[in-house]
Amino acid sequence: MSFIVPPCPEELAELYRDDQIVVVSKPSGLLSVPGRPPNDSDSALGRLQAINPESRVVHRLDMSTSGLMVFALNADSHRHLSRQFQDRKVKKGYAAEVWGKPEKPEGEVNLPLCCDWPNRPRQMVDHELGKPSLTKYQLMADDSAHGRVWLEPVTGRSHQLRVHMAELGHPIIGCEFYAHKEAREYSPRLHLHASFLEFTHPETNERITFNSPAPF
Repeated sequence: MSFIVPPCPEELAELYRDDQIVVVSKPSGLLSVPGRPPNDSDSALGRLQAINPESRVVHRLDMSTSGLMVFALNADSHRHLSRQFQDRKVKKGYAAEVWGKPEKPEGEVNLPLCCDWPNRPRQMVDHELGKPSLTKYQLMADDSAHGRVWLEPVTGRSHQLRVHMAELGHPIIGCEFYAHKEAREYSPRLHLHASFLEFTHPETNERITFNSPAPF
């Protein structure tokens, strides 16, 4: 079954641009790249290509996830950045609000993941066919009824943070795939935001860092 994604009215905020890269904060509800028709008219990549047709995608965020993304502006920078992501040279951090608070203030979730093909794009834990998946988490100081956690994905599997938090017993609020009904309906948006991104600039070879506060 296919679904039509409604247009996202929110702005794609540019945080940095030079002749090699552009860093943006993607809003929740906007695709990272065009989907299959009819969901091919609006995306972060499409909006950037309207400004510079040479814009190239390096990594993705789920449509429901907001936050930092870096795009390449030429073939050389695309190869350089893609290699960094492939070799796990990029540091990423996510802020999330989850249902309830984990008992341990910090820890790891190490569960192998693979696609749940009959229910794709859902992913599932599979100890035989799943690929290694590791997430580090830390409970952030907060007085809310729910837990605010800082998540660092060591691997980059699809839906990794969502599945791992749900398996920990604390699904991310607003998650349409893995949260129970109460947590899913608590918010109209997913409370997951890519807040930290660090990588090596493809031209200067200097490490650069970007931060973006969570909007929830």
